[in-house]
Amino acid sequence: MALIREKDSKRLHVKSKLMGETLVGKTFLKSLEYREPFKILPDVNVLKIGGQSITDMGAKSVLPIIKEIVENAGKHKMIIATGGGTRSRHAYAIAMELGMPTGIISKLGQSISEQNALMISMLLLPHGGIKVGHDDIPKLGAYFNQGCIPVIHGMPPYGYWEHPPEEGRIPSNRTDVGTFLLAEVIGARHCILIKDVDGLYANNPKVDPDAEFIPKIGAKELLDRDQDDLVVERVVLELLTRSQNMKQIQIVNGLKEGNITRALNGEYVGTIIYKDK
Repeated sequence: MALIREKDSKRLHVKSKLMGETLVGKTFLKSLEYREPFKILPDVNVLKIGGQSITDMGAKSVLPIIKEIVENAGKHKMIIATGGGTRSRHAYAIAMELGMPTGIISKLGQSISEQNALMISMLLLPHGGIKVGHDDIPKLGAYFNQGCIPVIHGMPPYGYWEHPPEEGRIPSNRTDVGTFLLAEVIGARHCILIKDVDGLYANNPKVDPDAEFIPKIGAKELLDRDQDDLVVERVVLELLTRSQNMKQIQIVNGLKEGNITRALNGEYVGTIIYKDK
């Protein structure tokens, strides 16, 4: 590989298109050309089991979902991500009262999500469930080849480096974001968020029973509506507008038997939020 020395600064470069660039110039970045993104595991479905919506309700909600996942394991490859839930909110509230910064609050959320991942992986253990960490992602192919069902905590690994949110200190990047980013990086077949509601509504249906149900909507269109409340973390919508592998996410009510199976089979159930930019 050719080495080039600058005439003025005498800095030595390895010749490439990025040679000597700051990598922040807008015009330069727009000029770059890329190959189509490589889909690492395009036949794998990423499912997230909600924390507050599913896991916190205990056996009556979790066990039927575990049963449906096991029934589909022979037909569909799945990696299961876990949310945090009520315990996260309790930890967040204490941390806020103690003046903890966002990075600490993020670490607290991670630990709760990991507790849920441990419980879900134990329930799936007789059927090939295996708890994995973020560093195990390069091993996923081997796990799937052995018929495993990997379970991972859903918090993205920003931790202490969590970005300050626009408002307050609650981390903007939580388990919906981590699940989506996992699906994006492996080029997953589906990204399915399992909740306790039928999908997206114009308002929180638990507060407003007459809220309009939204079966399908673009991510940018939804962001532009600037709803006061959402069934999915707002950052997921922002990421979806600029994702390269994932073209949509699906939100299903896991408390209704068969919905997860229908979503895995590619059926239109729940709400689909698609990339519209």
